[in-house]
Amino acid sequence: SSEVLEAIENVILNVLTSLGKQKAPVLTVANRSDWRNIEFKLVSLSLPSVKCFSSLSQAYSFFCIVSTNTLFYLHRDIYYTDTLLFGSQSIVDNIINDISCMLKIPRRSLHILSTSKGSVAGNLSYTEEDGTKVNCTCSATAVSVPSNVEGIKNLISHAKFILIVEKDATFQRLLDDDFCNKLTPCIMITGRGVPDLNTRLLVRKLWDTFQIPIFTLMDADPHGIEIMCVYKYGSVSMSFEAHHLTVPSIKWLGLLPSDLKRLNICKDALIPFTKQDQKKLASIQKRPYVARQPVLKRELEIMAASKMKAEIQVLTSLSSDYLSRVYLPNKLQFGGWI
Repeated sequence: SSEVLEAIENVILNVLTSLGKQKAPVLTVANRSDWRNIEFKLVSLSLPSVKCFSSLSQAYSFFCIVSTNTLFYLHRDIYYTDTLLFGSQSIVDNIINDISCMLKIPRRSLHILSTSKGSVAGNLSYTEEDGTKVNCTCSATAVSVPSNVEGIKNLISHAKFILIVEKDATFQRLLDDDFCNKLTPCIMITGRGVPDLNTRLLVRKLWDTFQIPIFTLMDADPHGIEIMCVYKYGSVSMSFEAHHLTVPSIKWLGLLPSDLKRLNICKDALIPFTKQDQKKLASIQKRPYVARQPVLKRELEIMAASKMKAEIQVLTSLSSDYLSRVYLPNKLQFGGWI
C-alpha cells in the first residue's frame, strides 16, 4: 500500500539526508530481546525500550536493514538475493522483524510471507484468497495452515472448541482416534513445536471469528510451557505484534505438572530435568505475566520442586488410548485446566 511505501521511503530518506550532511545515519529500533524491556498490559505487550544502530561496530546490522528495506520493492525471497551479505536465513528473519517493528507495520503488509509448518483439522471450512475451497474434515491427514491467513474468508465451523496440540505425533494420534468427532465437533491445530507466524495468525483468526474456547495440549516440561505461553501471551521477539498474534483467553488443558501426581504416574516414567530445563523454567518464572497468574505460578513451582518432566505420551503407561478416551473427555467435561 501507499502507506507502507511511504514508511519505507521515509527511512531511506532520513539515511540519505544524514549522509548528505556528513552525519552518521541512525535507525531506532525497539529492543526485542529482553522481557525486562517489555510492559505487560492485560492482553498486549509493548516495547518501550529502544536500540539504535549508529556506531561503526553496528555498521553491518545497519547496512543489512537498509539493504533489506530497498528489497521490499523487488520480491520476497530476500535471503537468496545476497547470501554473502546476510549469512543466514535467521539473520534475515531478525532484520525483517526489526524493520516491521521500526515501521510499525506487520511483516505480512511488507509482502513477506513464509511457508507454513502447521496443520489444521476438524470441523472447519474456508476459502483461500485465490478462491480455492478448503475442507478440514477430520481424517487421517490434515490440511496445511495457509501461507496467507489474512486472505482466507468464508470461515464456517460448528466446532465447540479448538485444541492446540504441541507435537505432530500427538496430533496424528488424535486424528487416528477420530477425536474431532467422537466427543463433540472441534478444530485441532498443531504448530509442530514452536508455532510459526502463520499458525499463530490462524489461531487468532479462528478466535476472532468463532469466539469459542481454545485449549492447549502440551508436554509437562519447560519447552511445552514456553510454547503454550507463545500462543497465549506472545514471544519476546514478536511482542510488538502481540495484539494481532495472541489469544489471552487460551486455557492450558494439560499435561499439567499437578496431573502427574493426581494420575499416579510412575516416577520411572518421568524424565529428570537437564540444566537447560532448569534455566528455561527459571526464565519463564521471572516473566511479568506469571506474577499475575497465581494458578500458573503454582504449576511452575510444582515442576521446579520435582525437577522432573513428562511428555504427553506418558499417559500411554495407563492405557494405549488413555489420552483420547479418558484424559481429554474428563478434562473438557469436568474442568481442570488453567
